[in-house]
Amino acid sequence: MMLVPRRKGNFDLFDEMFNDPFFERNENKIMKTDIKEKGDKYLVEIDLPGYEKEDIKIEVEDGYLTVHAKVNKAEVESKEDGKYIQKERYSGECARSFYIGEDIKQEDIKANFKNGMLTLSFPRTRKEKSDKKYIDIE
Repeated sequence: MMLVPRRKGNFDLFDEMFNDPFFERNENKIMKTDIKEKGDKYLVEIDLPGYEKEDIKIEVEDGYLTVHAKVNKAEVESKEDGKYIQKERYSGECARSFYIGEDIKQEDIKANFKNGMLTLSFPRTRKEKSDKKYIDIE
């Protein structure tokens, strides 16, 4: 037999059900990113389901590549459609930044967005290996 605590007073079955940790929105699930090396370039794949190409802005500044996405899925509800009990649409914005080095310029980056997946590609920069430099200890 299992004992389950009961809330006193009025409660809504749907409020109780959607307060379960299973239904919590996890911000870490937004903009899942994979980065891979492929030959002489890097491929960055970012999941952006529910976004449109127009919702996404990509910029390069001071060696950082930043992807910013903004969406508003708030829809007007009419009386004849009924009343929502629970509505789970994401409205807001998110961004991720990656250091890519100051050698990569805007024109070096190619972007493609298809089926909720943003793919960026840019060349790998090869830095010359320098001789080890030691620091004198006083």
